[in-house]
Amino acid sequence: MNPEHRHGPGCDHGAEDRPIGWWLKQVDRLIEASFDRLLAAEGVGRRHWQALNAVAGGADTPDAVGVALAPFRGAGPPHTVIVDQLVSRGWVQRAAGRITVTPTGSAARGRLIVAVRQYRARITEGIDEADYRTTVATLQRMARNLS
Repeated sequence: MNPEHRHGPGCDHGAEDRPIGWWLKQVDRLIEASFDRLLAAEGVGRRHWQALNAVAGGADTPDAVGVALAPFRGAGPPHTVIVDQLVSRGWVQRAAGRITVTPTGSAARGRLIVAVRQYRARITEGIDEADYRTTVATLQRMARNLS
């Protein structure tokens, strides 16, 4: 890495020379787009998947679902709309102030779990476990450094 190189208009980085910020944004864009295509087969988006998992994991009120989806605020509709959409699909139900996964929702979640596992395996194809752990640890350290 050349510390004197300046990024901006006219920057002539080759793929192997691009800075980490470029790769982070590129990978994030690709993950979002390909994950949305994967979930489209079930007619849902990523926030629906996350909300369904949150309810299955014990988030049994709209507020609890909101807390579970808080890291993704600004990406998609509000959590209350997502819950309403899951209710309309018959994947979750409201009863006595609580939200629970229905048998239909459980079956859909099961199908999605299989698809998501295959998807995640594809993302990390050709990356050994040690490299993956090093990458995650490096990104965690960078996040702490910037906090």
